Amino acid sequence: MAYELDGQTIEHDEEGYLTDLTQWSEGMADILAKDEGIEMTDEHWEVVNFLREYYDEYQIAPAIRVLVKALKKTMGKEKGSNKYLYTLFPYGPAKQACKIAGLPKPTGCI
Repeated sequence: MAYELDGQTIEHDEEGYLTDLTQWSEGMADILAKDEGIEMTDEHWEVVNFLREYYDEYQIAPAIRVLVKALKKTMGKEKGSNKYLYTLFPYGPAKQACKIAGLPKPTGCI
């Protein structure tokens, strides 16, 4: 299973998560988002970029509870809430946002 981007084949697992995280790019994020039925906005990018930085620092994709807490700490109460994240990523903010960010599936996500 693979995505196509600029003539490159980019492998993914059965759920659509990239198997090689180094192959992620903003163009790849757009393909992943489209696959999830999401039109990327600045707010989406803010969460995706936050997740990539979080992963770089901790080497783990955060589950929803951890993600909400970390966002609240850095971006404030409004953006650090389940409600806000579900408006951006309706099928599970941690799962969808991590997939679009080219990260592994968060631990604890079904």
